[in-house]
Amino acid sequence: MADNFNAKFSRVTAENINDGFRQKISKSVLKNFEVFGNIFKNCSDVLIERSEVGGFEALFIMTDGMCNNLLVSEQILNPILTSDNSSLKADRMMRLICENTVAGIDRKIKAEYGEIAEAVLSGCFAVMLDGVDYCALFGAQGFPKRSISDALTEVDERSSHEAFCESFKDNVALMRKRLHTPLFKTENMVLGDVSRTTVCICYIENTAKPETLAKIKERLESVNFNTVLGSGYVSELLDNNHLSFFSSVGTTERPDIACAEMAEGRVAVIVDGTPYAVIVPFLFLENFQTADDYSFRPFYSLFARLIKLTAFFTAVLLPAFYIAVCTFHQEALPVAMLYDMAVQESITPFPVLIETLFIHFVYEIVREAGLRMPRAVGSAVSIVGGLVIGEAAVSAGLIASPMLIVVAFSAITSFVIPNLYQPISLLRFMFMLLSGFFGFYGITVGFTVLVLNMTVTGDYSVSQTAPLMPFSLEAMRDTFVRLNWRKLGRRHFLINRMER
Repeated sequence: MADNFNAKFSRVTAENINDGFRQKISKSVLKNFEVFGNIFKNCSDVLIERSEVGGFEALFIMTDGMCNNLLVSEQILNPILTSDNSSLKADRMMRLICENTVAGIDRKIKAEYGEIAEAVLSGCFAVMLDGVDYCALFGAQGFPKRSISDALTEVDERSSHEAFCESFKDNVALMRKRLHTPLFKTENMVLGDVSRTTVCICYIENTAKPETLAKIKERLESVNFNTVLGSGYVSELLDNNHLSFFSSVGTTERPDIACAEMAEGRVAVIVDGTPYAVIVPFLFLENFQTADDYSFRPFYSLFARLIKLTAFFTAVLLPAFYIAVCTFHQEALPVAMLYDMAVQESITPFPVLIETLFIHFVYEIVREAGLRMPRAVGSAVSIVGGLVIGEAAVSAGLIASPMLIVVAFSAITSFVIPNLYQPISLLRFMFMLLSGFFGFYGITVGFTVLVLNMTVTGDYSVSQTAPLMPFSLEAMRDTFVRLNWRKLGRRHFLINRMER
């Protein structure tokens, strides 16, 4: 019978892992030793050792590299092996080990093979005694992880410099440090049949809408992936605007921003192994707001947000306007400027539309190369792409000088709002094609369709264009204009008030 039992675990796959692992462990340490030996077969980093404790045979299991060896030796193994409990029964000895012998708060009891194996692979130290049909698990995590560092993409001057890291426990602690209230709730889920990744749902009770929480949990529970290795695996499932250029799910690497979003009724989802928090729901105008907006004076916050909005429209529409003016609407330019542009374009061999599409495509290639290349040579790629290729193309007459200015300015403005770079890149090409075939009329129709697409209300009952459409006078206090803190903090704002 033992051979058949062990044979089942020697054929563990993603399909039968849950069924096989749900069996309870045996009271026999020898049998458990054989079963766990088959479960962790060819896992050289999993250490399985048999020993004797108080006259009873014991089984210890840990994952090398996931546990703190010093903690295991001083606080777990040494107290257990040196305790004098030879006169006790096995069950009483196990209870004494759990309650008095081992120091530490992180301890739990499990009785199924699957639960024990998952805990061991997560950094717990497992202890089993002969004659006891359950296992004691002690938290001894010591796996390598990146320390708390500065934010890389959301850089601010006067706000906190702390950013999320890859450990979800550290990320939750960073938010807990800012929200000293029991209303801040965290619920853990495990996703992925193979990866068994922990996903933490964070929200503030009585602030987050119960319907929103229920939809998020339902969508996460529907995940049937073998592996979940980052927030990108789940953010697409949480996004209800699949046909929109702009997502209803945002991301942030800053714990202070995540806390501010939760205070307004949002839900933050943290995936273990990803240094970002997913924010649900997320509004379009929030892409133009930063933590520094609430540290500077209100008039400068207004100025900074207007700069970001101007940069967004410039990055998307400037190349399209250039194509439309050169192709269909030359009367829109002063005569002197029109003459200079006509001279420059006359020496290029391609139409303006083809020229613009080509140079922007080359720019995207150079940008991707500079982003993916090692840091030591990434700057060299930028220099070659920006100076050598650009200057050589103008000198050879492949592109006109005004076109190079348009490309450079649209590229710079697109980096002002890094969260929107992906939709900006696609929208830029879309508007270039519309202006190349239809001029200003194509730009107008395309912009109208884009706005209508953004106003669609998704499953979270909040429009992307809120609080502009639908209009909310209360929320306008912190959109383009940020009121001073005497007025801004007078009444707590919730995103649920902007629902349709």
